[in-house]
This record gives sequence, structure tokens and C-alpha cells, in this order.
Amino acid sequence: MSEPFDIDEIRSQFPALSRAEGPHPAAYLDGPGGTQTPSSVIEAMTAPLRDGISNLGGGYGPSDDAVRITAEARDAVARFINASPDEIAFGQNMTSLTFAVSRALARTWSVGDNIVLTSLDHDANFAPWATAAQETGVEVRVAEFDTETFRLAPESVIGLIDDNTRLVAVCLSSNALGTVVDVKPISEAARRAGALAYVDAVHAGPHHRIDVAEMGCHFLAASAYKFFGPHTGILWGQLDQLATLEAYKVRPAPSDPPGKWETGTQSFESLAGVTAAIEHIESVGWGAIQEHETALGERFLAGIEGMDHVRLWGVPEMNENRVATFAISVDGLHPDRVATTLRERGLYVWSGHYYAVNVMDRLGLMESGGLVRIGFVHYNTADEVDRVLDVLQELRA
Repeated sequence: MSEPFDIDEIRSQFPALSRAEGPHPAAYLDGPGGTQTPSSVIEAMTAPLRDGISNLGGGYGPSDDAVRITAEARDAVARFINASPDEIAFGQNMTSLTFAVSRALARTWSVGDNIVLTSLDHDANFAPWATAAQETGVEVRVAEFDTETFRLAPESVIGLIDDNTRLVAVCLSSNALGTVVDVKPISEAARRAGALAYVDAVHAGPHHRIDVAEMGCHFLAASAYKFFGPHTGILWGQLDQLATLEAYKVRPAPSDPPGKWETGTQSFESLAGVTAAIEHIESVGWGAIQEHETALGERFLAGIEGMDHVRLWGVPEMNENRVATFAISVDGLHPDRVATTLRERGLYVWSGHYYAVNVMDRLGLMESGGLVRIGFVHYNTADEVDRVLDVLQELRA
């Protein structure tokens, strides 16, 4: 049985949800690009700025506060992904952290090696690896998702792995199509080949539980602003990997993980916000979150099913293969036109490629403007779904 869920009480915790766009109440359906923050996160972030904060290692009150805030954030993320706190590093964002790890790993590659990437991934889990491979003369192999089912079969990735594979990078959930990937068999295949598995969990963050032990990967990256927190990147790595890899860092920085992977001084106010964001999710409960999102997704899918001018690009059911992120097109209308019309009604959505350039290339949609993305998280309502459906019904070319 899921936890009790009171949507009005949940929404009351998010000040931004009271915004209006002219006469229309604002509906934040842009969660895939960044979620809003509850009051608890805002307060957690403002407290150290208000009360005073100093850098690590000073040995006095405000400095000790920074040590405590950092430790609490590592503990919270460790709970969030089922890991150990000393395996958690923070950075500016997932992209920066992934570039840092790619540079470190590339030092261990040589000509004749290969890496396996996918066409389903956000470019932040593609370009860093492809760039490092180009610089080191390493072959890049790309596993393609199925353009009929919109799924990435584990076999399509596993079939590209061999004894010369050094890295397999894959997303846990697609930021463009909402597709969920079964990462575990991919990680297992990478391990058998002696390769490392790197998982992008950015889009999965607000939608379902993440368990690195269950997935069996070596690294995982996420971003707190996708799960109701601040703009802070998160890197998890198995301790032996974080310890043995040579990180790019300044000489006085720690030589041991996780500190060796954290370039410069961290944003302590943001780390306090990370902890608060995770505590918010814990207070609501994954069961309640998923049940609510599933209901919203089913309502949306049922609503567009009878619209012959609206096309869904993605898994057509709410099941274990997708989250409540939907990519659509409207016959005869450019995606920007559709998104603009929705935004004029206070419905905040995105159009374009959302940095998932390989997805749009694979679907043949890049030059035509990509797609319209509509995302639901636990603070969205059935009424907001209906408002979207009403506008889409009107948008007949």
C-alpha cells in the first residue's frame, strides 16, 4: 500500500506554484528541464547565507557548519541511491562531473580499445565520452534505440561489448522520451568484459527509486535540480574506482575520495538544499509519488488517444518502461508554435531537442524542430493535465 498523498498539501509546500501567466495559473510541466523547490529547500539554502558560513577546515563555528552540511548531504545522497557516503562527490552539474570523469578514465585508454554509448542519451552522457575517445583514438560504438517501441533493449548494448570495451555509458531514463532502461543486465555484461558502466540518472531522479547496488554499475551521475533541489551535480562511484583513478585537481586538494573529485570550494548552501530535497521526497514516499505520476500519465495518454492530429513519440502505456515525460508532435504545426500556444495559456513546456540530439537525429526530427515535451511530477494535478489536453484539442492545423 502506498503512502497517503494529499496533492493540495504537497503543492502548498512549493511557493512557485502560485505564479500566474496573465489570467492563467502557471502549470510547471517543464520538470524534465528542472523542477521547482519546496519551502524546506529554500529555507535550508538561505539559513547558512543568513547565519554565516565559512570554508572547510577552519576549526571554528561557521567552518564546522560547512563540514556538517557537507557530511549531511553525502549521507542524504547515500540514502537516496543506496550507496556509501564516502562514495559521493559534488560538483557544478552532472555535465561538468562527467567531463571530469571522462578525462580521468581516458588516461587509461589506448588505441584498439572501444567504448559503447547509446542514441537514447542526453548529450551530457555522450559528448564527454565521444570527445575523450576522439582524443585518444578509441573506437566509439553506438547502441540504437528502437524507433517503433522507443525502447533501448539491453541486448542492443550488450551486443556491442567485447573484451576491448573500456566503458559503457547509458541513461537510466530518457529526458526526451521518458523511456526507462533496464540497466542491470548492461552493467553485468560490462563487468564480464572488464569494462566500466557509467549511468546517467538525471532524469530518473524525481520519478523512482535509484539503487546503485541493484544496478551493479560503477558510476552514476545525477542533478539535484531535477528532483526539487538546487543546481548541484552529484557523482557516485565505487570507492575503489574513485580512489585509484587520477583526478584532475589542484595540489592542496584532498588526495582521497570523495574530496579529490570536488574541484574548488563547493556551494555549501546548495548542499544544504540537496539534503532538504531528498528529505522532501522521503517525507512524501516513493510509492505515493509513483502512484500519483502514473495516474497523471494515464490521464494524459487516454486524452491524446482520440486526437488523430497529435502523435506520441514514446512508450504508449504507463508501465515499468516509462516515466511521466511525454514527447509529442501536432500535425502541421512546428513544435515551437505548439509550445508557444501552451505557454500562452500558462502551461510551461519545452520544444526542440532538449540536448537529446541523438534521439532527434534517430527519429529524423532534428531539422523539423524536434518535439514538444510535457513532463509531470508529483506536484502536478489532474486539472493541469486536462488544461493541456484542451489546448491540444484546439490545435488542429
